[in-house]
Amino acid sequence: MGTALVPINLPDTAWQHSDARTALSTRNIGALFRWVQHHTGASQARIAVQVGMTQGRVNEIINGRREVHRLDVFERVADGLGMPAEARRLLGLAPHRESRVPGAAFDLAAFPEIVRVYTDQAAAAAEIQRAARSARELDVLAVRGLGLLALRDSLLRPHLDRDGDEPPRLRVLLLDPDSPAAAARASEIGESAESLAGGVRLAEARLRELAELGHVEVYRYRTLPVWRIIRLDTTLYVSAFDSGWEGRESATYKVMATPSGPLYRGWRRGFDAMVDEAERVI
Repeated sequence: MGTALVPINLPDTAWQHSDARTALSTRNIGALFRWVQHHTGASQARIAVQVGMTQGRVNEIINGRREVHRLDVFERVADGLGMPAEARRLLGLAPHRESRVPGAAFDLAAFPEIVRVYTDQAAAAAEIQRAARSARELDVLAVRGLGLLALRDSLLRPHLDRDGDEPPRLRVLLLDPDSPAAAARASEIGESAESLAGGVRLAEARLRELAELGHVEVYRYRTLPVWRIIRLDTTLYVSAFDSGWEGRESATYKVMATPSGPLYRGWRRGFDAMVDEAERVI
């Protein structure tokens, strides 16, 4: 067997090293490949075979001439390098299906609030919609919110009309279309600032229709978006915005309120703080 075909196997302790954890948490695949080379002596060709790339592409990534943004590429890298569940979590991925315990994203003893992680919003959609049908309180932090609330076939909108029953209390944070942050976000995703701003204003117009059904508050925030949050009573669904992808494309974490857990409380408090500093438009 040629050297390039020999599997790369790193012990769990290697994935726990601070260099590896930093590369994973920042999704810096170039740094990750360099760490693998340092720890195993693997050639670029050997890494390329393992992760389903060409040697030239691996070289570009290692030398900083290309970055990785696509979820399917992160999955190939994780599978090819045989990452354990904790390493996959740091990279923003679900544990490998062969090691996944139903209903648990990873070690619940270490992270009791995070009860499940989905590869993206679509994977969590059915569960989110079931919870939305009976939730009494909904908080949404988004950029435009078109796919969540503003369109008739949006993820949450069809489940807010309770057929005469009291509708849920809804608070929505949308990115201020006139802010520098909106222009910066448009640039990140390769869209014009005018297009993104128009999407926000369309969402606001459609949310005014919902205000006729019950208690609806809509606010504009002016900071570059980081988190995408859906809160349904005491459950959060959290994903991240980053350069090159939308929040719906990110791994989605289901976070439950627990007596002493900091994550749910932190995200909830952060949302409330943003509301306090935002401009209410509805």
